[in-house]
Amino acid sequence: MDNTTEKTGMPLLGDAFPEMEVQTTRGSLKLPEHFSGKWFVLFSHPADFTPVCTTEFVAFQKRYDQFKDLNCELIGLSVDQVFAHIKWEQWIKENMDVEIKFPIIADTGSVAKKLGLIHPGKGSNTVRAVFVVDGKGIIRTILYYPQELGRNMDEIVRIVRAMQIADKDKVAMPANWPNNELVDDHVIIPPATDVKTAEDRLKKAKDGEFECFDWWLCHKKR
Repeated sequence: MDNTTEKTGMPLLGDAFPEMEVQTTRGSLKLPEHFSGKWFVLFSHPADFTPVCTTEFVAFQKRYDQFKDLNCELIGLSVDQVFAHIKWEQWIKENMDVEIKFPIIADTGSVAKKLGLIHPGKGSNTVRAVFVVDGKGIIRTILYYPQELGRNMDEIVRIVRAMQIADKDKVAMPANWPNNELVDDHVIIPPATDVKTAEDRLKKAKDGEFECFDWWLCHKKR
């Protein structure tokens, strides 16, 4: 008897994004393979032709160039037929003068189930989830919102930008970066894990390489 079971439910941070083939408004795509070498943001919405979701799609599209400048793509998802997605895109273009240029997954429920997106007590509606996936197909950030709350797209742009800088420079990002109340637009040096490194941190602070409140809280200009 085979006791192995397929993993279901929401993936965790650091997991590889599950491999899947999806039907979208831009044809059939294989994820995460289609975005290989690029970051991507997969975001789910409860349903087409709903007011909050419409404001979100317009907001995502208006920032699409910002995402692309970060080598990051967008892909939406809801448990709706592709025909509904297409008609909704047309409605947005005709009535809002905004052309949606990123693909939207038409899900039968299988993708939402695999990603843990079905809203408890809301039938087949998906939650407002956001998965930020890096160029190696690894899930780096997960956000969940209730149906009643539209997302802040500038925060999602900030997440992608901040995570890319953290990876490149081997640093951490303070709260509200780049407008932190203590260190402004500086980045955080990872805490020392041994005595020698802690002593070196304070020496580098005296030499002007870092600024430190103490050996465990150092920051620098990028």
